[in-house]
Amino acid sequence: MSFDGVMTRAVVHEISDQLANGRISKIYQPYKTELVFTIRANGQNHSLLLSANASFARAHITAEKYDNPSVPPMFCMLLRKHLEGGIIRSIKQEQMDRIIHMVISNRDELGDEKERRLIIEIMGRHSNIILVDPESEVIIDSIKHVRLDQSSYRTVGPGQAYKRPPEQHKLDVTKADADDVLKHIDFNSGKLSQQLVDQFAGLSPLLAEEIVSQSGLANRQTLPDAFSRVLAPVVKHEYQPEMVMTERKEYFSVLPLTHIEGKRLQFATVSQLLDRFFYGKAERDRVRQQAFDLERFLRNEWQKNKRKLKKLRQTLKSADQAALYQKYGELVTANLYQIKKGDASVEVIDYYDEEAGMIQIELDPLKSPSDNAQAYFKRYNKAKNSVKAVEHQLELTEKEMDYLDGLLQQMESASPRDLEEIREELMGEGYIKRRQSKKPHKKKKETKPQLEKYLSSAGIEFLVGKNNTQNEYLTNRLARQDEIWLHTKDIPGSHVVVRSLEPDEETIKEAAVVAAFYSKARLSSSVPVDYTRIRFVKKPNGSKPGYVTYDKQTTVFVTPDEDQVMRLRAR
Repeated sequence: MSFDGVMTRAVVHEISDQLANGRISKIYQPYKTELVFTIRANGQNHSLLLSANASFARAHITAEKYDNPSVPPMFCMLLRKHLEGGIIRSIKQEQMDRIIHMVISNRDELGDEKERRLIIEIMGRHSNIILVDPESEVIIDSIKHVRLDQSSYRTVGPGQAYKRPPEQHKLDVTKADADDVLKHIDFNSGKLSQQLVDQFAGLSPLLAEEIVSQSGLANRQTLPDAFSRVLAPVVKHEYQPEMVMTERKEYFSVLPLTHIEGKRLQFATVSQLLDRFFYGKAERDRVRQQAFDLERFLRNEWQKNKRKLKKLRQTLKSADQAALYQKYGELVTANLYQIKKGDASVEVIDYYDEEAGMIQIELDPLKSPSDNAQAYFKRYNKAKNSVKAVEHQLELTEKEMDYLDGLLQQMESASPRDLEEIREELMGEGYIKRRQSKKPHKKKKETKPQLEKYLSSAGIEFLVGKNNTQNEYLTNRLARQDEIWLHTKDIPGSHVVVRSLEPDEETIKEAAVVAAFYSKARLSSSVPVDYTRIRFVKKPNGSKPGYVTYDKQTTVFVTPDEDQVMRLRAR
């Protein structure tokens, strides 16, 4: 289900109950198209997320933590000026559209009370967040500016008159009844779910399919009945937030989706549902955009090492001929008397063979018999000496590929902050050059890596390093000697440390599930995870960041479970 009018109605009903008359204490803009408001209401703080992301636009109360940029964007500073300290007077949905109006009153520089209207338009790539002066209906500013060459219908920017998105002229599903269905649906034209979407405001294709599914053999009797039955809870604000997970896709809805088979998760609130569904999705999308060049570089380096590995193995195979070259040299030396200069080959008795059979040896006709023997001995010495060098290079190349493989795995679950740490690591290791700045280089203040925290069912904390910088800090600096350390067995993944000297078996198993989830084997059904005490984990001198060896380990097999990982996450 997309974020449709029904979902917007449910969100507005929920957040207006919790945030009405609340005071806006802080405003952040962690990303280009997202805002987080800290609102004090009903004796507690709430974080309201407003997103105009092209793919993940939404609005809901969030329990997730977002980084606050050191330098706030201009739109954020403007919102702070007009809205921080203000009181939320109302939060309303415009008809059944995906448009939310927040009216906030605050005092200006002269102490006069002023109202401002924040309009959140949730419309895919056209989503926007717009601050409007309600008296003049003039836009103060918006998170996205829309020029005339981008839209012939309206422009959005400071000083422009606010114009709402185009009217769709659809019937409100909360006011429509069975008769309206009969009047506006042509049962002879087919595609009933699409007709419902085209005629009724607030319906997504997924919810329309649910109505058609519940109507059975859809006709003039069953379809109107199903329409009224499915949408009756929406009118009464009786929602059942759920998420349905199939093998191919995940769906979310505030109404039961009986026509989709899959694993179902129920949620107490709409915001919890949206927090869970969108967790990581928007972040991973940002990471993909920001890290396209970095991921391409890592994949190219991995492929380059793969080709190198192939050549080294071929060289090693050739080097295995060393014993054969020695044999040829000795046989030629033993038979110098029967070889003449100009001979292209010689057939001699192979006295290395138990049966003393004959063997044909190729010769260089331009060389003397003695020089031919020396040529074979030279090839023997060269091959013998190259074996050790090639084996050493093979070991280094395999380690290099493991390192790059680990970085690629880390990028799959990386946040933008994690991504910067990976980029810094590659700069430090000399893989990529530091960006040159015209300004004098200031040494960055060293900050401790931020680790993800989890709580086991027994209330025991365990920490996760999601990249090599975090893994190094967690394992080599933060963890105590007798705490439990976990890592997937022979599989790239995160370091996990249980902050307990004697954790129970269930805690170890839960920590192992998290370790398996943040590994290359996260989609496997049975993943081996080793655990041991920190004192048995060592970092070899000169090894790559994040690389360790360990012993005295125990192995458990677990199945990665995203829902369990989300439940264990410490908010």
